[in-house]
Amino acid sequence: MESSDVELDLQRSVHAVLRELSTQAPALQSNQGMWRWSLHKKVERDPGKSPALVRILLRELEKAESEDLRHVIIPLLHTVMYVLTKATGITEELYQRIYAFCTRLLTLPTPYCTVALDCAIRLKTETAVPGTLYQRMVIAEQNLMNELYPYQERVFLFVDPELVSASVCSALLLEIEAAQEQQTPEACMRHVVSHALQAALGEACHAGALHRKLQASPRHTLEQYFHLWWPPVEQMASEASPSREGHVERLEEIYCSLLGPAAGRRGGDPVQERPPSIPLPSPYITFHLWTGEEQLWKELVLFLRPRSQLRLSADLEVLDLQGLRPDRELARVSVLSTDSGIERDLPPGADELPAPSSPEMERAGLKRKGGIKKRAWPLDFLMPGGWDGPPGLHRRTGRPGGDGEVLPGVSRLHTARVLVLGDDRMLGRLAQAYHRLRKRETQKFCLTPRLSLQLYYIPVLAPEKPAASRQPELGELATFLGRADPWYQSNVNTLCPAIHKLAEMPPSLDSSQTVDPFILDVITYYIRMGTQPIYFQIYTVKIFFSDLSQDPTEDIFLIELKVKIQDSKFPKDGFSPRRRGVAEGPGAELSLCYQKALLSHRPQEVTVSLRATGVVLKAIPASDTEGSRHCPLPAAPVTDHSCLNVSVTEVVKSSNLAGKSFSMVTNTFRTNHIQIQSQDQRPLTLSLDKDDQRTFRNVVRFEVAPCPEPCSGAQKSKAPWLNLHGQQEMEATKATPKPLLMPINTFSGIVQ
Repeated sequence: MESSDVELDLQRSVHAVLRELSTQAPALQSNQGMWRWSLHKKVERDPGKSPALVRILLRELEKAESEDLRHVIIPLLHTVMYVLTKATGITEELYQRIYAFCTRLLTLPTPYCTVALDCAIRLKTETAVPGTLYQRMVIAEQNLMNELYPYQERVFLFVDPELVSASVCSALLLEIEAAQEQQTPEACMRHVVSHALQAALGEACHAGALHRKLQASPRHTLEQYFHLWWPPVEQMASEASPSREGHVERLEEIYCSLLGPAAGRRGGDPVQERPPSIPLPSPYITFHLWTGEEQLWKELVLFLRPRSQLRLSADLEVLDLQGLRPDRELARVSVLSTDSGIERDLPPGADELPAPSSPEMERAGLKRKGGIKKRAWPLDFLMPGGWDGPPGLHRRTGRPGGDGEVLPGVSRLHTARVLVLGDDRMLGRLAQAYHRLRKRETQKFCLTPRLSLQLYYIPVLAPEKPAASRQPELGELATFLGRADPWYQSNVNTLCPAIHKLAEMPPSLDSSQTVDPFILDVITYYIRMGTQPIYFQIYTVKIFFSDLSQDPTEDIFLIELKVKIQDSKFPKDGFSPRRRGVAEGPGAELSLCYQKALLSHRPQEVTVSLRATGVVLKAIPASDTEGSRHCPLPAAPVTDHSCLNVSVTEVVKSSNLAGKSFSMVTNTFRTNHIQIQSQDQRPLTLSLDKDDQRTFRNVVRFEVAPCPEPCSGAQKSKAPWLNLHGQQEMEATKATPKPLLMPINTFSGIVQ
């Protein structure tokens, strides 16, 4: 195929990807995600098309910038970066043009400037040291341990068999196992070495001869090549201003040592074969069936356990995966004082001063009184000094401080990418596990400061109603993510029908046929390019029961809390807690006390008593809003998902000639804190995150508030130079805990 035909074919594919982002036609929605996948497959089968595709994508980016088509900028950036990660033979001039374009995007608001900055940082290194993105990605994902780049990554795929059918679980497991059977460490090392030499040397590299040389080499020889090649590459990439010329010279020496001195002269071979394709291996994925909220904690701890030749400190060795005993808990800083202040109560010898050189005197000299005491970690809690990581390497961990307090001397060498499949009920269970993990580690053992925890979500809904026109009831959060990030909608939300089709297909017994795993490829693309999180507020609910002997309980929810009125039998004498002569009607008399959500964030409490048949508290905003007669217009913007959207189905009584009648009116308002109490003998039933397993009956009162971060305890301090008003403001500010937010990674975050 001629070059003009190749560019025309790639141009049509790129335009097809852009059309599906610009239209909402049902015919195009059925094939969303396929165009992007087929585009990457074209350059994967023929690597020589990569430079042409990069030039086409750059032209489309410049066109979107000039015409202010911002909705296609982030998808095009992710597409070109994914191509550059796998491509070889990209000229330095093309790298510099894309880098200059990313720097121009830094003047745009978020998320455009955030994604552009991330791309610019990676492009700067890739321009000076070609192939670094590919090499670091494969080494980390395949756990090819290296002293200069000791990072490790793992993908944990969780599926709840109660929410996802057994056929879907088995189909996903078979596809993952089939793809990873060919990804041996030897094959990955061949890919890394071959890609590095081709990316740096370009046409001067005899790709076919290099491929045959590496294929014929045994494992110990491959390891020698790998350790011979990687140190100069990583050292060059870690320098402040790496030199491309120096990098090429070093790799030419390694290339000649592999193929001989005559390898650098290619003038006598006018007809060259097509260079073999170098695949990008899919990340190492472990498949897990969800069993409970403790499973996430256990799998992450097992991931942190090093290999046999490497050991952490004693805290991981003595860690009991079934739960830490009370004597293993970290001691609290506060100490109960037994000093009464009376001199005669002092123990004998307490008035004698220790020797100046004694340990007691040394500790007393280092003690600071009156300061804020921070949590003291045991000395054996820190990792060895060799685990600090090289100085030139940096790992993105999302929001600063979002994964826990980073301990001194500890580097995040591990990245755990937790991917869950299911509906809103699965996300509710993940929120429980995440809250449990955060709470447990701050009390007993610190986990997340040692690893970067990234959460991903792929909706898998039941296929009973595939042609439903309205939004699915169990896919609210997926719908919100699709509205917030169009690229997520195009690539991830469209996977559900493909997953069900895969489950219906009979398993192939012919292992000789190579089939492109569409679902695994999309999952891999989402895991690698979905680096921008959207944070969701977790809410805590305190529940009080009608049985006074039953203690109140606390739980959390992420998406929805639904309140229903239970049927209650009144006493035999017919006495009602309400006044005699008043028609009860449907529902129950409820008392609502909430803080109105205002843009000024000023506290404004509202107390309302009304008769209602149900209440729904949603943490995910809908696409439209309605007013209510108690709260006429919502004060918070629609895109604000940091407050609850409360819908109350109120019973309105009216009198006419035919008698008394009742009608239902839905009132909506926004709040962060709410308390609801039943004022008669009608108990309530609470359902959390649409999960039947998380239902509470015989409830008379409950309180909902944002769940605080377990590690952000309220600390009060007074400054002597402040007046009484200033001290009160300072106490109120420091007494407010940080909210617990659960991040879910997308491609761009929230696009305004």
